Amino acid sequence: MSASYAVVGGGILGAAVARQLQVVDPDASVTVWEKEDRLAAHQTGRNSGVVHAGLYYQPGSLKATLCRRGVGMLREFCEEHAIAYDACGKVLVALDDVEEGRLGAIEEKARANGVPGVRRISGDELREIEPHVRGVGGLHSPTTAIVDFPGVTRKLAELVERDGGTVRLSTEMTGIRTDGDGVVLTGRTAGGEAREERFDRVVLCTGLWADHTAEWAGDTPEPKVVPFRGEYWLLRPERRSLVNGLIYPVPDPRYPFLGVHMTPRVDGEVMVGPNAVLALAREGYDWRTVSPRDLREIAAYAGFRRFARKHWATGVREMAGSLSKRRFVAAARRYVPDISVDDVVPGPNGIRAQTLEPNGEMVDDFRITTRGRVTALRNAPSPAATSSLAIAEHVVDVVLGRRTETAG
Repeated sequence: MSASYAVVGGGILGAAVARQLQVVDPDASVTVWEKEDRLAAHQTGRNSGVVHAGLYYQPGSLKATLCRRGVGMLREFCEEHAIAYDACGKVLVALDDVEEGRLGAIEEKARANGVPGVRRISGDELREIEPHVRGVGGLHSPTTAIVDFPGVTRKLAELVERDGGTVRLSTEMTGIRTDGDGVVLTGRTAGGEAREERFDRVVLCTGLWADHTAEWAGDTPEPKVVPFRGEYWLLRPERRSLVNGLIYPVPDPRYPFLGVHMTPRVDGEVMVGPNAVLALAREGYDWRTVSPRDLREIAAYAGFRRFARKHWATGVREMAGSLSKRRFVAAARRYVPDISVDDVVPGPNGIRAQTLEPNGEMVDDFRITTRGRVTALRNAPSPAATSSLAIAEHVVDVVLGRRTETAG
């Protein structure tokens, strides 16, 4: 009798895992549960669409390894299925000598990770690539790309259904329990109908709710997810020519988030942002969405309190940018001085499911855990979307016992 698998979560990771299960076990029964009425409703559909080349990641880490493999797999998948993919390139812009000095370590990591074509550039070379950018130098990654991640997710789900799998939308998991040699999922539909199904194995790809669902399955409650909202503005159509490719700051190791950057999208828009402010709910995409329960949980977590004590000044700065369009645009003007307040209009917002350890440190690498017949993707920060097809390979190997779990 063929094995039955459930994948909870209909973002790009859930869809990729479901498809990979079919690839390695064509006789398997595969079912996806997604609580929203559409796929890619949260992190997958609300990010900047960047295909990261692997510049920043610690060589040998899961992030580095799966990002580099994932880039090639994603590019081939998009070519095969006619999904928009544009290798527009990326520049890291150094504004002063201190930032320029940091580029050496990033270049070394990029080369160790096998990122092709990466090179240091002078201020003049920077302006040849991005005429409106001002900086003393930079690092150029010509293969960094942009893609339609929701389109990739929909195609993966289409393939799952084509080959006999099931995608259940508007079906929220409310419980999970082991039952002999199987796992029972309980849930409810958007219409209030109760649902219960039994599977041989379950994979949890639940993003913002990863800590909760893993705990339901018998895993530890920590590390916990703390939601940070990223807010974007969009350049007006007549000002999109200010940006050719991806324009990024040089990361400052003292701060937990990258900072404002400029990102073209495959639909022609150019995004400016994001900032990073504490969301007032796990799915709090604006200031009006508040969950007292989520806020109490965040405030009660020692890991968040330790994180906040260390980075309170950054939090105040990010909050100011959120509340003031002028401050937000000023951050972008450091790199592209020709951008004015009148050149941008409100754009989309996203939520980053940032996982924090009890000591207040951010969980940096991908983290996968297994409890019995349930495997959970506990931490999947950027570049998870870029790495999705490679992550799916890795997760399915864990599910099938070909690899051990990874708690990086």
